[in-house]
Amino acid sequence: MKTLITGMTGFVGQNLSKYLIDRQIEVNGISLRNESWKNALGNNVDAIIHLAGKAHDTENTSEEDIYFKVNRDLTIELFNEFLKSEIKDFFFFSSVKAVADTVEVVLKEDIKGNPQTPYGKSKFEAEQHLQNQKLPEGKRLFIIRPCMIHGPGNKGNLNLLYKIVEKGIPWPLAGFKNERSFLSIDNLCYLMHHMLEKKTVASGIYHFADDENISTNKLIQIISRVLGKKSKLWNIPSGFIKGIVKIGDILPLPLNSERLKKLTESYVVSNQKIKNALEIKQLPLSAEEGLVSTITSFKNNKK
Repeated sequence: MKTLITGMTGFVGQNLSKYLIDRQIEVNGISLRNESWKNALGNNVDAIIHLAGKAHDTENTSEEDIYFKVNRDLTIELFNEFLKSEIKDFFFFSSVKAVADTVEVVLKEDIKGNPQTPYGKSKFEAEQHLQNQKLPEGKRLFIIRPCMIHGPGNKGNLNLLYKIVEKGIPWPLAGFKNERSFLSIDNLCYLMHHMLEKKTVASGIYHFADDENISTNKLIQIISRVLGKKSKLWNIPSGFIKGIVKIGDILPLPLNSERLKKLTESYVVSNQKIKNALEIKQLPLSAEEGLVSTITSFKNNKK
């Protein structure tokens, strides 16, 4: 089997390509920065895995049109070439943020999309275009929506909590109870490998997440355990905290209502559809095992 991967130099691309190569799948990376990539879409390729994209800018310094040029327009151009080629499978890595910035209960694939950011909107518009095209006989389209991906060497959003625990700063938001979904890079690679191998999986949208959800308080405890520190969870009444942060909505303080929401909200993603499609009951790594592996890599890199 031969696959093409865009964005192969990124965190997911590096890990996924190594995982597939170790399992005797031929992998080639292509760059979409110039028109020469179109010449790579022949040569008995079986699948395109489209990882390349403009990631969400948490500092909000990127121009909005960049998201649409990269995440929507380039995806459409690549997909159009796929439709004309002999390649059978197209995997588009979108995001759960393409359909929901907040989740009230559990996020499933049938949700009506309502993205709120340029990043989410650009991914969602790409999804819609791809789904509206007629697939030739024998071709499959997979839209993959992963939740927060982590793994050794990729700190991402876990870095803030890691630094808080590492510095011995108490976590003052323990009074908020939440549940969040994560996705270890190991489980992502496992799912992708099985999707490539299993030709009976139907085209469609699939959410990728670990099997279990983890609360922020539990995550603080996991980080503390890996660092050999005692967890410092301050159970201050949530109502009191919400009143205090309103000051941050007016003055330039580290915590305001929006940041409090991001730190304490629940975001639970169901992975049942992809497990049913692959006929698997459980992913290789539990959510806690994956997080321990990631946090341990942070610790080891400090040495």
